[in-house]
Amino acid sequence: MGTGELDREAHVPARSASTASTAGTAPRTLAEALRARGDEGLAALLRARPDLLTPVPGDLTQLATRAGTRASVVRALERLDRFALQTAQALAVAAEPTSYDTVLALLTGDDGDRAVADALPRALGMLREQALVWGDDERMRLVRTARELLAPSPQHPSPTGLGPTVAEATAGMSPGRVQEILATAGLAATHDPVSAVAALTSLFSDRERMAALLDTAPSEALAVLDRLVWGPPYGEVTADPAPPVRWLRDRGLLLPASPRTLVLPREAALHLRGGRAHRVLEPVAPEVLVAAEYRPQVVDSTAAGQAYTALATVEELLKDWQTAGPAVLRAGGLSVRDLKRTAAALDVSEPLAAFWIELAFAAGLLASDGEADERYAPTPASDEWLDLPAPARWTTLVTAWLPATRTSGLVGGQDAKARTLAALGPGLDRGAAPEVRHRVLTLLGALPEATAPDPETLLARLHWERPVRTPAPAAPPAVPPPARDANAARTAAAGSRPEPADLRSRIASWTLTECELLGLTGRGALSTAARALIAAGEGTAPTPAELAARALLAEQAIAPFLPAPLDHVLLQADLTAVAPGPLERPLAEALGVVADVESKGGATVYRFTPASVRRALDAGQAAADLHAFLARHSRTPVPQPLSYLIDDVARKHGHLRIGAASAYVRCDDDALLDEILADKRSAPLRLRRLAPTVLAAQADPASLLEGLRGMGYAPAGESAEGDVLITRANAHRTPPRTPPAPVPDGPPVPDETLLGAAVKAIRAGDMAATAVRRPTSDTSATTDGRLPRTTPAETLATVQAAALTGSALWIGYVNADGAASQRVIAPVRVEGGFVTAYDHTADEVRTYPLHRITGVAELEDDAT
Repeated sequence: MGTGELDREAHVPARSASTASTAGTAPRTLAEALRARGDEGLAALLRARPDLLTPVPGDLTQLATRAGTRASVVRALERLDRFALQTAQALAVAAEPTSYDTVLALLTGDDGDRAVADALPRALGMLREQALVWGDDERMRLVRTARELLAPSPQHPSPTGLGPTVAEATAGMSPGRVQEILATAGLAATHDPVSAVAALTSLFSDRERMAALLDTAPSEALAVLDRLVWGPPYGEVTADPAPPVRWLRDRGLLLPASPRTLVLPREAALHLRGGRAHRVLEPVAPEVLVAAEYRPQVVDSTAAGQAYTALATVEELLKDWQTAGPAVLRAGGLSVRDLKRTAAALDVSEPLAAFWIELAFAAGLLASDGEADERYAPTPASDEWLDLPAPARWTTLVTAWLPATRTSGLVGGQDAKARTLAALGPGLDRGAAPEVRHRVLTLLGALPEATAPDPETLLARLHWERPVRTPAPAAPPAVPPPARDANAARTAAAGSRPEPADLRSRIASWTLTECELLGLTGRGALSTAARALIAAGEGTAPTPAELAARALLAEQAIAPFLPAPLDHVLLQADLTAVAPGPLERPLAEALGVVADVESKGGATVYRFTPASVRRALDAGQAAADLHAFLARHSRTPVPQPLSYLIDDVARKHGHLRIGAASAYVRCDDDALLDEILADKRSAPLRLRRLAPTVLAAQADPASLLEGLRGMGYAPAGESAEGDVLITRANAHRTPPRTPPAPVPDGPPVPDETLLGAAVKAIRAGDMAATAVRRPTSDTSATTDGRLPRTTPAETLATVQAAALTGSALWIGYVNADGAASQRVIAPVRVEGGFVTAYDHTADEVRTYPLHRITGVAELEDDAT
């Protein structure tokens, strides 16, 4: 007995009781296996595969049929972890039905592997729970659709690298050729092809006889097998193959798959592999390693600083788009030019600008205005958001980001039709994004406090939990001969090409970056506020109600670390003002009118210029108002140069008046008008004098204002009544808009209430479908499962008799919408054309019109 057999025997008791074979009758179909489950087992299946609930199956036979459909099986396989998927792949290459020991041998090989033996019961339990495997440990079967998807074939090679069995590879071979292979391999001739194939299979499966055969093989032939053993098992050959290839072909170690292609049979490959189906097994999830450790205070402070920057960036975005928002492309979304302009305004890269734009859109702060000249603009909800305290604004952004399916990292890429994906455009929804974000946060939360992970190990863990099923290339390589043989088959590129980064891995990488941008992490470590948003040990994303409750906890956790808004600035002699922290919103808005932002960071620097002061005067402020405003909000005395600047601009402001004739210039000082006419720079305005104090222009008032300001004057607009026009930025808002709804990746996980009701309905429907009925006038209905058909008189008589005896009936019923169903009822009262009965299917008392009952059948006495 070898080491592997000892290991397998030692671990047989470790398998769970639910998977051990029982003395009862083994199930013959998946429906029978499901029928033997308890309610909790059915609920676990529906919880793991929620697509089976849409709509709720009528009985367990329907549930089994739906669980075997291709779309549902593919979805279930994609949600298996790597080892569970490898176990399913091993089942797909094993004979059916197979035993637990056979699967264990395929996974561990001759040498055995204690880690694999320990992990196998969990993997099989997962496959059984999801109805991908059924049967006891001695007769396990993989669902047929899963076997078709995972079993090796020329069109869809298996990830195991194994080829077809001897029986499959010789299916089209002539009986004479099979007998020739037997003779060359040293086997006795047989009387029929079936026994010949069985003899060859037995040879390749017998370790001792197979080893003896390979001992006689030339070294060059063994080199060919070494190149094919781990896959792909196919190889192209020439019309005159090399002698080593002919030696293998004559003994059936290479069998023809086509006129120019040979394949290594599965039994031979397993012998060469030492009985293992996979080259590398990963029974245990990779550990997420710690890359750095910090003090908790450092992590929370750094995260809070990033959170403050996030709020400031979104506020700047809303401010930039409220006056002249970018246009909406005809196909939807933001143009590349507008994305570049917004990135420059926010002083970030274009990918980061796309992230902030998509975040504001997900939070309902930005939307299209829906007008004829459609543009993007802030929504009314953005004003409410700006009025919230900083912690509440932060949690609003974070709780919008977590469940969002729009993925900004895809911006700039191409869709399946080679069209460029635009920010705010269609095609950015990825249903897996919320799940990946939640899983990344959960893994970060599982690390010790204030520790940052190694990103590579984190991505490896996520890839193990949801491996990408990428089959090997279908094109067969050439069978590699010895290098010195000029007439041998062409050498194949046996090495596998590097696997491109899959979508889940890219989303995980983007999630790590976005967590840092939002302040969920500080220096890569999860902050205290972020830990409040996740639930330790939970495997699913929180519901909206749970997320809202956790947001309150996160808000309380981050509040002490966010700086309080300030009501003052520091004025300096170089015509600048320094805001040492975030300003109160009214102060920030007023200061943004009278000065320009020069730099941002921990402290914001504002610069006063003639143009900025003139902007404040155009908005209706007087020089005295500006002096009072600065004196009231400055912790330092107002510098004299700043006072001179305000007074100088105010003295010139409004001396010239611009109105609409097409446009005119009016001034009480005719010498000033003479100066303007004499200035060569006024030629494009095409001015002419109408009166000593009035000039007419052929330009519009706005162009005339800009032209004269460019010449160094400070004109003011004038209304038709002669009053000075006060100009303020027009804060455009969209009509009320709702945030974009996430596009889920399949049906949501049902709650416990829905699961309980669904299991109850399926059980009741199954009882109605499988109950033993007494014969009726329509005998075919009771035998093939169709609705029974009885005459109205028979129906009334049977129901009345059942009400007197208290027996149960099986009825066919058609509701008001015309939907037919089968029910098991116990009649209580029959009167007025209605029957009141306890409905076993619905588990409640109901009243049914007799004319809607298509027929009845009595149940056998032991059926209920």
